Amino acid sequence: MKKLYFLITALFLTIGAFAQAAPANFTAALNKFKVYYNGDKPDSIFNMFSTEMKAALPLDKFKPTTIQLKKQLGSLKSAELLKFSAPLAVYKATFDNAIFNLNISLDGQSRLTGLLLSPYVDQAATAMKMDPGLKESPIILKTLSGSVSGTLTMPENASDKVPVVLIIAGSGPTDRDCNSPKLGLSTNAYKMLANDLGKAGIATVRYDKRLVGQSVSSTKQKELRFEDYVDDAVGLVQLLADDKRFSKVIILGHSEGSLIGLLACRDQPVKAFISVAGAGRSADLIVTEQMKAQPKFIQDNFKTMLDSLKKGKFTESIDPKIYAVAGPEVQPYLMSWFRYNPAREIKKVKAPVLLLQGTTDLQVPVSEAELLKKAKSDAQLVIIPNMNHVLKEAPADREQNLATYNKPDLPLKPELVTSIVTFVKGLK
Repeated sequence: MKKLYFLITALFLTIGAFAQAAPANFTAALNKFKVYYNGDKPDSIFNMFSTEMKAALPLDKFKPTTIQLKKQLGSLKSAELLKFSAPLAVYKATFDNAIFNLNISLDGQSRLTGLLLSPYVDQAATAMKMDPGLKESPIILKTLSGSVSGTLTMPENASDKVPVVLIIAGSGPTDRDCNSPKLGLSTNAYKMLANDLGKAGIATVRYDKRLVGQSVSSTKQKELRFEDYVDDAVGLVQLLADDKRFSKVIILGHSEGSLIGLLACRDQPVKAFISVAGAGRSADLIVTEQMKAQPKFIQDNFKTMLDSLKKGKFTESIDPKIYAVAGPEVQPYLMSWFRYNPAREIKKVKAPVLLLQGTTDLQVPVSEAELLKKAKSDAQLVIIPNMNHVLKEAPADREQNLATYNKPDLPLKPELVTSIVTFVKGLK
């Protein structure tokens, strides 16, 4: 993903319904922050933190990060409230040199418990109209901890049962459409896939993972485990398998969703599995390679954390730049995720398997798909030239490739859709 500029990284629950106005204490906190930030007073901002936030990010780490941020972005000119739901307010923050989302979270004493800058995404730009021959309706899975919210896309005039593809999103706070304001990701990739498959007579369900978008849960971030995602996918599979409108259920997992889908296939009524940009090795190896794009001191900090995880221990001191992906709140999840080997798990899948991989994917190379193919010799492997990680046409050049992550109107690579349609329609 693109480099994110974090002031203080904290993982927030994304809530679907937001009120129109923030309480006075949020406005006061925002105004103080603006004055202190523009006045080059990081110590004063730090004094606004709760005790927990001060422990999570000490002044000696927070101060240089804030100074560097000011040099990059310039002064904060204005902040417009976008949405609010206690304890979180999200503002459109306009700096001299850029526009970002400014996320502010307060405790009962109006102290800062979270302060996050993430790339601003114009929600109007992500709007996309579906084909008029398709009907979309909400689908809800009730779980012990809350509910998983999704969208069912159906060919409106289907005269008989149709196959349904369950689309499982990739890593991070990526929503059902493959967009993420927190990551600065705006692709509409899953929504486009639902549209294109629907036109071919194939129904789809795409959904917000637990703690993402409109999927709500009493599970706290530190309590989240990889198996929770698998349980949610299994629940949706069972829901769809019991629905008389569908002839068969197929799982499609993208990126991290590939491994979730692999595990969700076990002992379930799944007729086929599709892996798109799925890793063949355990995630700790993949993430370590991705960290090579970061400065050496960040790589070393991540390696220290990873070595501790392998010993069953957590690391409290994490560089602010990778706090969101390797902070103490996330490490229990990482430990649960890193223990699985996709090449080993795919051997257990009894249903037909299709492996799809692009040649210009900056996050998952072709060699990962080849590892999955080697482990599952009867799987179909399709290598798609010039398709990147968000399933769009893209060159190998890193900057030009990453630019497609914010082009929601850019269509999917056609070979992706044709490969899936041919595979699904060929199932018995």
